[in-house]
Amino acid sequence: MKQKASLESINPCDPTDGSSTDATSELKSGMAPDLVPAIARCVERACDRLRGLQHADGSFEGEVVWCPMILAQYVILCRVVGRPIVAAARERIVLHFRVTRRPDGGWGLHAESGSYVYVTTLTYVALRILGLSADAPLAASARNWLQAQPGGVLSIPSWGKFWLALIGLYSFRGINPCPPELFLLPKWSPVHPNHLYCHTRYIYLVMCHLYGGRFCSDLGRLGAELKEELYPVPYGTIDFARHRGDIAQTDLYVAPSRTLRFAWGAMAFYEQLQERWAPLRRLRARALAHSLRRIRFEQQTTRFQGLSPVNGILNTLALWAHDASDPMVEHSLAGVESWQWNDAQEGLRIAGARSTSWDTAFAMLAVLAAPSATPQRALLREAYAFLARAQEASELPDGHREGRDGILGGWCFSDGRHRWPVSDCAAEALSALLAAHATGVIDAPERMEPVRLAAAAKFIIDRQNDDGGFGTYERRRGRRWLERLNPSEMFGNCMTELSYVECTASAVIALCRLREQHPDCLRELVGPAIVRACALLRQRQRADGSYPGFWGINFTYATCFAVLALRAAGASAEDRPLLRAAAWLVSKQKPDGGWGEHYSGCLTDTYVEHAESQATMTSWALLALIEILGPEAEAVKRGVGWLCRSQKSDGSWPEGAVNGVFFGAAMLTYRLYPAYFPIWALNRYLAMR
Repeated sequence: MKQKASLESINPCDPTDGSSTDATSELKSGMAPDLVPAIARCVERACDRLRGLQHADGSFEGEVVWCPMILAQYVILCRVVGRPIVAAARERIVLHFRVTRRPDGGWGLHAESGSYVYVTTLTYVALRILGLSADAPLAASARNWLQAQPGGVLSIPSWGKFWLALIGLYSFRGINPCPPELFLLPKWSPVHPNHLYCHTRYIYLVMCHLYGGRFCSDLGRLGAELKEELYPVPYGTIDFARHRGDIAQTDLYVAPSRTLRFAWGAMAFYEQLQERWAPLRRLRARALAHSLRRIRFEQQTTRFQGLSPVNGILNTLALWAHDASDPMVEHSLAGVESWQWNDAQEGLRIAGARSTSWDTAFAMLAVLAAPSATPQRALLREAYAFLARAQEASELPDGHREGRDGILGGWCFSDGRHRWPVSDCAAEALSALLAAHATGVIDAPERMEPVRLAAAAKFIIDRQNDDGGFGTYERRRGRRWLERLNPSEMFGNCMTELSYVECTASAVIALCRLREQHPDCLRELVGPAIVRACALLRQRQRADGSYPGFWGINFTYATCFAVLALRAAGASAEDRPLLRAAAWLVSKQKPDGGWGEHYSGCLTDTYVEHAESQATMTSWALLALIEILGPEAEAVKRGVGWLCRSQKSDGSWPEGAVNGVFFGAAMLTYRLYPAYFPIWALNRYLAMR
């Protein structure tokens, strides 16, 4: 096979041992024509299950699992604003804390991490607010873990110090300054917060506001008890300022730079002047009014959800702190609760995100990859109708004044309610709609109008950076050196928008589909955007043939997307970068035929093999290899065989390990990934045969 010979010329080391195992024999026989129907039945079972997961509005959505930190913040919010949590909900919240507890008694930043001082401390406080006694096993084990950590609660990262200060359990003197006057800097200033990544700037908008006003809620008798429980010495004797820079090693991902520490020192001096000098106090009042106005704008334009649940919780606190009777407080509380997820197995929690449009687009693409999508026509038509409704149909009023980019034509990660659309969400939605057009499952009168397709393409192209890559919510605004001012300690690469391999690849695929079906649509923009994006993808490939990921785990995820994009743009299967990518993927195939990558590689920027093959990662690898090596390649046959063997009787695949990530250290579980990515890979295999 010509392609295989080319592959071997790139990587002369045979990635397999060449032994004739039972699995290999099965895979060889599994590619016989009489077993193709068996693979088709495997897909049919999976599609039947997928159909059962479709919501009444045509959408798909699986939980995006992060960690119980947000739930703890929600409990604290309810206590501060006086919103009672009913008994049934309280029991289900405690259930979630119970099932997510680590064996050592603490809670981690995600489902597979070790315990964090930050997450464990907030969860402990939430448990006590919920009525558990300090001696209750769930609380006692957490406290024991905290007391065993060097530095204890005093070493909680800066975000934890801030949260404890809001409820009177930490002194504001022990917090690194974040004055709201930063938002009054001239717009041209390279350190104006508008240059920051949107999640970062909106979190710090509220943190600066609450810090600037020194908001502090009194927990009453419970607060006094918590001070005794959290600290080994009397609270009144603690010099909190001495512990401002303490960070638990369990929680540290990016240590504060020398530049940042200098900036903190300068801001601490400013805070001292502000307390003594009337003109600076007037400036503080002006900054607080400005930040409150921006918080109110964010709540109104996101229909009170906030950009994320963390943002929504903080925004609600700020509104309540300013005016507890403000009608926006009640709307904002309802907005926070719209992020909730609830089931019998894991209780009541706050999801890391809502992934409605994202999951719906991928589910459609998986089904549409089949040799014939007609059997799933009903599923596709309903999903298509949902995506058509979810597109952003208007611009934000005064959005530019508030530092927002245009949103017309985009799709959000969620159902669009909070009006923060994203480049790759828009790209995958556009790809799904156009793929449905190409297969003919959507009748012409029901298809999205060309003007709306053009608006989607324009939205995507508007996120292209100067280097040809694509950001997420916005183009890149800030300089790369702003990362040296990263104050989060627990997260990395969170200060500015970047050019991401995955977002760039999704954009390329969508724009190529659009160009194929509507060659005259934005011709002067689409072609150059594709060329520049493909150039960046080629530049980002590493020497070993892999691509680094940012939003999925990790090299397997990004390599899959990069390959699909280059092929969509017309690259030959014998293109040298593609063969190098194939060689790398084949070298990572496990003896059982599957692929599995461990999340810890995200922390070190290296590939780390998982002990077990994962259905999601195997599907990513297969989608790429089928495009390069074709369906007859041995690695493809072995991977398809593993997928078929690992399918459960109900048509599902095991959820497996965490499969998503953001900001380097925060891992996510996208619970629908194992539902549709295997369908996609198997359908693509059948179609190629």
